[in-house]
Amino acid sequence: MSARTGLPAVADDSGLEVDALGGAPGVFSARWAGPGADDRKNREKLLSELRSVPAGRRAARFVCCIALVFPGWPDGKAETFFGRVEGTIGFEPKGANGFGYDPVFIPDGPDGPSGHARTFAEMTGEEKDALSHRGRALRSLKNYLAGRVGSPAHSR
Repeated sequence: MSARTGLPAVADDSGLEVDALGGAPGVFSARWAGPGADDRKNREKLLSELRSVPAGRRAARFVCCIALVFPGWPDGKAETFFGRVEGTIGFEPKGANGFGYDPVFIPDGPDGPSGHARTFAEMTGEEKDALSHRGRALRSLKNYLAGRVGSPAHSR
């Protein structure tokens, strides 16, 4: 896109990795329950796959990667920025906020696993943004851009 428009391009992707499922659904998170599946069906499949997995073995993480390309970078060079948040998968959906797997994902707290008692869907948008994988990746991108503005390397 950047080569065609002459403008910088930013893209992101994220997914949920569940240890007990060998890292699935991973890059297939949005379509894990099949073509045309919605968030509810994806959550239902996840909970079904984990139905016999005990609380202590439901570790998971959300991972986000953001790619940035500037026009004129040789060989299509891209900068990438990652964010991740560790947590666990609950036994049932809770909360009305968020989307996707938010109602079943309980982020770890400052003291480790199960540090937060609420799912992402039970948190306000501001609370979730402060913890989320996408928020962390975006803050990393923001810091990178802030460091480039006004630097000699800025005119690459």
